[in-house]
Amino acid sequence: MDIEAIKNQITSDLKDLGSLQGLEEVRVKYLGRKGLIAQLTSSIPSLPDEERASFGRKVNEFKSSLLALLDEKQKAFLAGQEGVNANTIDIGMPGIAPELGHLHPITKIIHEVCAIFRQMGFSIVEGPEIETEFNNFTGLNIPLEHPSRDVFDTFYLATKDTLLLRSHTSPVQIRAMKSHKPPLAIVVPGRVYRPDAVDASHSFMFHQIEGFVVDTDITFADLKGTLEFFAKAVFGKDISMRFRPHFFPFTEPSAEVDISCILCKGKGCSLCGRKGWLEILGSGMIHPNVFKHVGYDPKEYTGFAFGMGVERIALLKYGIDDIRLFFENDLRFLKQF
Repeated sequence: MDIEAIKNQITSDLKDLGSLQGLEEVRVKYLGRKGLIAQLTSSIPSLPDEERASFGRKVNEFKSSLLALLDEKQKAFLAGQEGVNANTIDIGMPGIAPELGHLHPITKIIHEVCAIFRQMGFSIVEGPEIETEFNNFTGLNIPLEHPSRDVFDTFYLATKDTLLLRSHTSPVQIRAMKSHKPPLAIVVPGRVYRPDAVDASHSFMFHQIEGFVVDTDITFADLKGTLEFFAKAVFGKDISMRFRPHFFPFTEPSAEVDISCILCKGKGCSLCGRKGWLEILGSGMIHPNVFKHVGYDPKEYTGFAFGMGVERIALLKYGIDDIRLFFENDLRFLKQF
């Protein structure tokens, strides 16, 4: 095997070299266990005695020079000085920027609402999504025969104890009052679960924000003032509000809260069903029986509570007509926010 022929072959291989991977292939081809240098070395015993020493020296010198050449090439590649065609990279072109995510519209509404109530001195408290029947129903003055306690209206869990997926965030009201004495001003955001058929306005999982205040001499006027501040902070100062009598087991008196339509300004349109009003939340004065369940004296303390669906606030604020859009993860929709 001719050393000079191998040298010419190496020159040709290195000339067409374009990457570190190619350099490694050349290294294996000549210096590997079955490479050409190994073949030269293995041929020495078959040479005449007088030629062996000189041929061995030539092979070692050739191997040393080849190692030095390959190391030099490797350093050049790593330094970016050789092996790259300058025309393949335009350093003047902008790079590919990674896409950055942002808050989901539901999360944005939760943060916005919580920030508004934090300005009024409310604390933000969260609670577990798996609840006891007492916290979810009994403690809130919801009787055993109430339809919401039926197995068709609540996600009960198959456990030894009666546990369920909370159907509202109000159980945190019970937990907070049982562990703290008044005065209390608390807002509770979180996910809730109800076995509703999914359509444009219903989902088996959605988000609520519960709020309540307990102290001495709390009146319905305090409730109205608090909710008016909230509604105008979210929907604008030019809206009107109204309270309609309603029934909730855990408040008495109770009221639904409406705002003038943000689209037609109360004149009537498709958004408000030609009524001029949009329902945004339920509210009322905390029922004395709720205070008794948590160990508060209803003669000493009064309080108010309210609850709203976050998706409904988002639908109204952003002019969206289908709740399912929030949960489909369609980037064409989410990127608008």
